[in-house]
Amino acid sequence: MDTSKDFAEALRRAGYKMTAPRKAIVQVLEQEGEHLSSGEVWALGRRIYPPLSRATVYRTLELLTNLGLIRPILLKDTAQRYVSGEGGHHHLVCSTCGAVFEFERCGVDRLAAELAERFDFQIRSHLLEFYGVCRNCQTHA
Repeated sequence: MDTSKDFAEALRRAGYKMTAPRKAIVQVLEQEGEHLSSGEVWALGRRIYPPLSRATVYRTLELLTNLGLIRPILLKDTAQRYVSGEGGHHHLVCSTCGAVFEFERCGVDRLAAELAERFDFQIRSHLLEFYGVCRNCQTHA
């Protein structure tokens, strides 16, 4: 995900401070990677800043989402999870077992450039998901 400097700068520009609870949340997002649920962010964040409350995690994740630094995604489970708000994010999702395979280089960059030009639109990120059946589920069906 983004670096804490990017988060701190975006918060400052929007009129917010980088408080100790926010630092803990940002550190979790940076160190633990993507696809974390709010509950996971809270549990990991409490290791860094023990007084961290669930409400603060929810508010901070919403704030970071509103600033475009992260974005929520839904996978097979019911938990809302978070990924970087910039660039592309790509998944293959097994509709049978729920396995998620992340991949790079989706080849959508040319389409994004065409759409941006056609609609005079600044594309900053995209989410691409393909749903199907993984190899393991195919062989055990």
